[in-house]
Amino acid sequence: TMALLRVRHCRALLYCRRVPPRCPACGADLRRAPLRSAPVRVRCPFRHGHAQPRAFLVRASDGSFLHGYDGHGDLHVGITSSKGVVYNYDQEGVHRAASGWEECISIPLVQPDMWELLQQWDELLEEFSLEEAWLPHRYHEQQHNCFTFALAFVNRLRQRRGKQPLSKGHFTERFLLPHTRQASRYLTLHQQLAHSDVYVVPLAEQEREG
Repeated sequence: TMALLRVRHCRALLYCRRVPPRCPACGADLRRAPLRSAPVRVRCPFRHGHAQPRAFLVRASDGSFLHGYDGHGDLHVGITSSKGVVYNYDQEGVHRAASGWEECISIPLVQPDMWELLQQWDELLEEFSLEEAWLPHRYHEQQHNCFTFALAFVNRLRQRRGKQPLSKGHFTERFLLPHTRQASRYLTLHQQLAHSDVYVVPLAEQEREG
């Protein structure tokens, strides 16, 4: 996918893949626009999951976010090893996936100064995944699922470090929502630009002066 660009001009933000010669909002020549109207690349919020070690990953259950996801489909979550193998749980038990997670929201779980945890990560993840709680017959779509598995591992790590466990709501609010909101905005832009060359977002009055 080509880069998504943002241009600030006159009374609007213009989102595009290629900067048009003229501003669709005011008709001015964008090639003569001042430096503050130079195009800025919008960072894609999706990462290649297998290149994200020791992370909490979220992907679309079917297809991918940028191709066919409508914002309402099911999501699947997993935890990566130090080598990017994704441990994830479903009705068949725990999977260790080396492919299939190429387009994900990624939340890193370890800080560089957590040296002991960096060393023990793979061993802890493998041990955890072998526990009886994650046998196939224990799976329940609502109550005991991929999110339960991933959050339980996060909480196991927190417990080792003397921290309180996080509820599903707290984890979602604190760690997931900032990423999913950013992803949702990006998907909206991506979908708009599938139908038009430029997507114009008018600026609020107070922002126009800048």
